[in-house]
Order: sequence, then C-alpha cells, then structure tokens
Amino acid sequence: MKFVDEATVRVEAGRGGDGCVSFRREKYVPRGGPDGGDGGDGGSVFLIAREDINTLADFRVQRRFKAKSGRGGAGKERTGASGDNLYISVPKGTVISDLDTEEILGDLSNVGQELCVAQGGRGGLGNTRFKSSTNRAPRKSTVGEPGEKRHLGLELKLIADVGLVGLPNAGKSTLIRAVSDAKPKVADYPFTTLHPSLCVVSIETDRSFVMADIPGLIEGASEGAGLGIQFLRHLQRTRLLIHVIDVSVGTDVSVEDARIIESELKGYSDGLGNQVRWLALNKMDLLPRDQWDLILNQLKEQLKWEGPAFAISAATGVGTDVMAQAIMGYLEEINET
Repeated sequence: MKFVDEATVRVEAGRGGDGCVSFRREKYVPRGGPDGGDGGDGGSVFLIAREDINTLADFRVQRRFKAKSGRGGAGKERTGASGDNLYISVPKGTVISDLDTEEILGDLSNVGQELCVAQGGRGGLGNTRFKSSTNRAPRKSTVGEPGEKRHLGLELKLIADVGLVGLPNAGKSTLIRAVSDAKPKVADYPFTTLHPSLCVVSIETDRSFVMADIPGLIEGASEGAGLGIQFLRHLQRTRLLIHVIDVSVGTDVSVEDARIIESELKGYSDGLGNQVRWLALNKMDLLPRDQWDLILNQLKEQLKWEGPAFAISAATGVGTDVMAQAIMGYLEEINET
C-alpha cells in the first residue's frame, strides 16, 4: 500500500428528529391532553486512533462521512430513536484540523483516543413540552437541529523514539537492517527510501525503542526540494535524531554534507533544528581501521561537535550495537526524569 500521510475529508453529523404533535385518545376522555414525544438526537462523528493502521490511504477512496439522523417523536410521549454515532478509524499520530477555520481540533497520539469532530443535532420537542396551565392543548412542536458539518484536514505524524536523518545514500536504510528485523530497500542510487518507515530495535527482553527512517534530504529540502520536505514532520515527535554521515567521501565533503542537513533541519522549524542530535559516521569499513579515531576526531573538530558521535559500519554491523545500547540508555534516562 502506498504511504499517504495527508488527507482531506468532509464529515456531517446526523440531524435531530422532529418533535411530534399528538393528543391522547382515551375512552370516556373527550378531550385528551397532548402526548407528542421528542425527536431523537442525531449521531455524532468521532475519529478514533488505531494501532493497526499506518497510513491515511483509505481516505483517498472515501472522503465523505455522515452519521445517522435521529428519528421523529411519536404519540404516547414516545421519544424517537437517536442516530448511531459514526466512528472513523485513523492511524495513531493523526493531527486533525478544521480547514475552514484553520483550527487544530486534536492530536490522536494514543491508541484508543477519540475525538468528536462533528456534534449531532438535538432532537426537536414534542407538544407535550409546551403544555401549561394556560395552554392545555398546545399544537406546537419544534424541528430537530441539523448536525455539524466540517471540512477536515488529516495529517499523520509518525510516533517514534528515534529518527534517522541524512543525505541520500548515507546508509540509513542499511542501518535499519543492521539494528532491527526490518528489510527496507537498499541500493546504490539516491532515494531508495520513498516513504517513512518504522522499525523496532530490540536490545534485550523488555528493552526496545522505535526508530523512524525518512527519505534522504538534499540541500533545499526545507523549501521543497527533493522528497524530504513532505516527511520532515514525522521527525517532530522523536526524542532523538541520529544524523547518518557518509565518511567514505572524505572529511571535507562529509563536513559539508553534515552542515547541509543541519541547515535543512533549522530551516524547517526551530523545534526540529534544536532537537537532540547524535552523529553516526557511517561506511567506516571502507577506510583503514587505524584511521577511524583520527577521522572521528577530525570531523568533530571541524563541526565543533560536542555531542555523542559513533564510528559505525551499517553494512558490516561494526559499532551499531554500541550505538543502539547508548540510544537505549539515553531514552531510559530521559524517561526517568
């Protein structure tokens, strides 16, 4: 299924049923009083977050949703049946906005979380409601109220602990393969990753974290170049970014590549630019082993980097376990604070 992380839908809640005008007809009671019942309420429209859905692709087929209307009231003070509420399943991590008012209505970040996006109309009142000491036989009732209508924007932001960033062919997909059971596409041409993907990195029993890979960024991505801009939103929920850098191209080029990614993150948003970020210096297996420490120190010095940095080879797995353990420790540490 194609990954879809944006959709627009129209929702309409059910109309309330009309109130009833009716009078009792009883033997030996020549003038029975009013007994018209109220109309039932219209059904409301809810969105509910689900774990087993991971894209908004279904909304490319169905874009309109309407809840059931309430039934009209009846004699003998019988209230009409209320319309059933309509529940629409969306992926966990969906942000809902009203496209007409530009208001953010909610963020369904937890499984089972619900959001009412269109309130059903109230049922009308039957003539029994209008009986008084001065009006013993009211012939008045009210019609049901219309349900709310809304034009909604749905935006999926994947929920992951760790996000991978880097230029195309930096080795992010290979790293995913090295630390998890996921099998993303790996090839020697740019943009082999065409949509975001999630994987679970298991350290040991009951110790794991979720990692997200997005398509590689290129210079100008924050302004719309390449594929990355449409997926950068998925990194906003992560607690740690792993910046994968190809060191096989030479120190000067690696430094320039790293600065491109840093600039694109800051260009997208201040929050993403200030996100905690670690470096993963990848493809070290293509360089002499005795130069690894030298290259690592050179890159840190030129980048004025004071945070964690790891020399790894995603292709051979060297150094990836150490980095994964460090990530797990960091996440556990911030969970405790």
